[in-house]
Amino acid sequence: MITTAITRTPSAELSRGLTTANLGPPEYGKALSQHGQYVELLIRLGLKVEVLAPAEEFPDAHFVEDTAVVFPELALITRPGAPSRQGEAELMAAVLANYRKVVHIDLPGTLDGGDVLTIGRNVFVGLTDRTDRAGFNQLSKILTPLNYNCQAIPVSAGLHLKSSVNYIGNDTILVTSELAGNRAWEAYHKIIIDPQEQYAANTLWVNDNLLVPAGFPRTTAKIKTLGLPVHELEITEMQKMDGGLTCLSLRF
Repeated sequence: MITTAITRTPSAELSRGLTTANLGPPEYGKALSQHGQYVELLIRLGLKVEVLAPAEEFPDAHFVEDTAVVFPELALITRPGAPSRQGEAELMAAVLANYRKVVHIDLPGTLDGGDVLTIGRNVFVGLTDRTDRAGFNQLSKILTPLNYNCQAIPVSAGLHLKSSVNYIGNDTILVTSELAGNRAWEAYHKIIIDPQEQYAANTLWVNDNLLVPAGFPRTTAKIKTLGLPVHELEITEMQKMDGGLTCLSLRF
């Protein structure tokens, strides 16, 4: 059961953030509204949400998931692969110290939280432009003694692992066709995303509710077959900056 979420209000400088989406600049007012609706839904689902103030010096800082991975035993502070984002992790370390023992990924490794998918005691880590083998090795060294099974997954498309695959409850993953054949997923039922709706792979499972980006009807129809409540959220301004639903919170 997830009880807590940490989010950060987008900065007025968010259009200066990193992006490869080529969807045009985000509208700040609209981004604030979409973020607010996201927070309101988490509260309605029973979570206590800590909303951090904007970090004007870090235009990507509202994508808090990349700064840490929270486990029952500890909070792992990452070392983001984009140099412009590495200061965000230290901001989050001070926050998470109120909730967990804090440990860090250090030089020479890089690790983005968006590349870490945890399903029970299984921790899948995408090897991407933002997360390297040294970062994975440090994570594995920290978690393996705590009885986690850590596995590296090479990712050739998408910014992060969770741009392409997410756990949606009932031993089921939502996954793109590019990653669906990976043997790491043999234990799970797979719902494969239509190629035209790959962005919708970033669907968020919260206490047997599914948060899905609005505008992807084929994906929404598929996940409704699971019988869980489905909540569609407008997330267009985050998509313009390579972000999604999982990126906007740390949940534990």
